[in-house]
Formats: sequence, C-alpha cells, structure tokens
Amino acid sequence: MALREEFEREGSWLFRWRSYLPLVLLVLVIVVMGDFRYLGNDTGLDILWEAICFLVSSIGLAVRGYAVGHAPAGTSGRNTQSQAADVLNTTGLYSIVRHPLYVGNFIMMLGISMFPHLWWFTLIYVLSFWLYYERIMSAEERYLREKFGDQFEAWAEKTPPFIPNPKMWKPPDLPFSMRNVLRREYNGFFAMVLTFFILEARSDLAAEGRVQFELGWVVLLGFSFLIWIVLRTLKRQTRILNVEGR
Repeated sequence: MALREEFEREGSWLFRWRSYLPLVLLVLVIVVMGDFRYLGNDTGLDILWEAICFLVSSIGLAVRGYAVGHAPAGTSGRNTQSQAADVLNTTGLYSIVRHPLYVGNFIMMLGISMFPHLWWFTLIYVLSFWLYYERIMSAEERYLREKFGDQFEAWAEKTPPFIPNPKMWKPPDLPFSMRNVLRREYNGFFAMVLTFFILEARSDLAAEGRVQFELGWVVLLGFSFLIWIVLRTLKRQTRILNVEGR
C-alpha cells in the first residue's frame, strides 16, 4: 500500500476518535505532574504562568469560533462517524489555511501541554499532534478531492494545509453568526475550563500535598457550567440558536 493511501486509511480511523485526543492529553499531563513544583518555587509566578496557558488555549478556541461563525450549514462540524461537507469553504480563515479548525485545536491543546512547564513534554505534544492530525487531514482531503474535484485541487494548490498565509486572505462569504458559534462550540468552552480547573487542583496536590480550590477558578468553572447548561438546553429544546443556512 502506498504511503499516501496508508495515511488516508489510518486517518479515516483516527478521525472517529479525534474528540478523545484532549482527554488523552489531560491524562498524560496529570501523570507527568507527579513531581510538579511551582514555577520558580513562586506561587505568584506560577499563577501568571497558568494565566498565560489559559490565554493560549483561549486563542485556540477563538480561532475555532471565528471559523465556525462564518461557516455555512454542513461544514466545519464535529461529526465523528464519517466525513461531511455540503460545500467547499474557501474564504475567511479557509482562504489562508486549509484546516483552521485543527489549527484551533492545536493551539487549545498547546496551552494545556504548557501547564506543567516542562519543555520536553510540550515538544512531545507538538510532534504527536502532527503525526496524529497529518493522517486525519490526509483522509479529509481525499474525501474533499473526490467530492469537489477540480475546485478542491485549485484551492489546495495555493492554500497551505496548516501554517496560515495571511497574504491569501479573502473576506468570508457569510457574515459572522454568534449563534452559530454558541450552538457548535459550547462543549469546547466548558471542556477547556474544566481541564484547567483539574490541572490547577493537580498542581496544588503535587506541590503542597493538598487540593486547594482557588476562588477565581471556582467562579470561572461555575460560570462556564451555567453557560453550558443554558446553551445545551437552548440547542436541544428550542430553535433560538438555529440560523438559516448555518
């Protein structure tokens, strides 16, 4: 089997399980934090580092949100069973990079990998992400190539797969829809906050032998959970978050 075909076959399988990659990363971070010490043995400095890590992950979520906010129906989804695309996105973020959602995923998980402030662990994460998602992207592009033919080839020829090229920017075809973002990304927001809450508790347990629930993190977790409940209810019980053509 040719290497390209092997990548596509493996990517189709990994595509179904890609939602669990953050969970695997969380488990690994918890494990490597067994000997965790506050950055510079300074709690204030460590809190600053936590804020930086959270900011990095939030940027990743924002990248996803921007892409989803301009996406038409049937694209940029969280489907796991099979590939799906009703149209080919080629404007907005998709005009400067072929896989903006995966760029967002990478940045979100990068912030998590930075939390233990172990450079080698972050490096392992970066390499693992590339090996994992390279195959998923190969499988996705095979699907798009078969469905959209020359249109895909023309777009892929000038658009980089993962590292954005701002010079290629084209304004999105559709206006930004916050309701579309709220409907599609509320799970990701809550999962991100919950992950950092768990890591904060783990860091205190490793460094001080006891779990401390800092007020700021408790408030943020409570707020995000409330938002999650509200948006989940609105999505399942109403059509408030539905947008025509999205």
